[in-house]
Amino acid sequence: MEPMFNPSLMCMDLLDIKNQAEILNERCDLYHVDIMDGHFVKNITLSPDFVKVFSTIAKKPIDCHLMVTDPDDYIEVLAENGAGYICPHAETINTDAFRIMNKIEALGCKKGVVLNPATPLSYIREYIDRIDKLTIMTVDPGFAGQPFIKEMLGKIREAKELKEKYGYKFLIEIDGSCNQRTFKELEKKYVGFSMAKTARRIIRIPNVPYFCQIVLKVNFSFFNVLDCDILISPFFKVGS
Repeated sequence: MEPMFNPSLMCMDLLDIKNQAEILNERCDLYHVDIMDGHFVKNITLSPDFVKVFSTIAKKPIDCHLMVTDPDDYIEVLAENGAGYICPHAETINTDAFRIMNKIEALGCKKGVVLNPATPLSYIREYIDRIDKLTIMTVDPGFAGQPFIKEMLGKIREAKELKEKYGYKFLIEIDGSCNQRTFKELEKKYVGFSMAKTARRIIRIPNVPYFCQIVLKVNFSFFNVLDCDILISPFFKVGS
């Protein structure tokens, strides 16, 4: 399948949402919304109310990443507000994972689960066949700007091998430091990785203050290294 890109909306200019959405609607595959409660992680970012507003202008599914201690408190309102994917952290649903998955599905949303870097893939073995998307964190959750944890390459490959062995249908997504710096480091260290300029497309938006550049197409060999289907891509600020 062709790689998918899922821009992280917590990095967008919240004063210029509509203009940015109009551009992204034609270029991305999903919209990534980080919801943090200040408890599971220290930061606080977007909210179910943001999802409700953004869903009125979004033409692609909204992917809600729940970095919260009690994800069950958010599921129903997110479904009502237009979420396409609801993705709690595996670490927060160990006591009620099957109930949570069933609830998300019953509300008409796609089921995702997110693994922290230190959480092994075996942690979700009993219900991995039920999910639509597996997100592997390649940084510790909660803050932008952290370096890519290269030890996660093994976990990503393990997920792909498991998917192929048993015929699972879930998408494999990586979240954390999917940026130009990481691409360049991987290009230097891993055989078969290439970031030829002709193989990537940078979108520059004129007359949109404090917007961004977005890496929308990366050489397929990058995905061969990472063995993933989706990148959560940050916005690269270019100033006003």
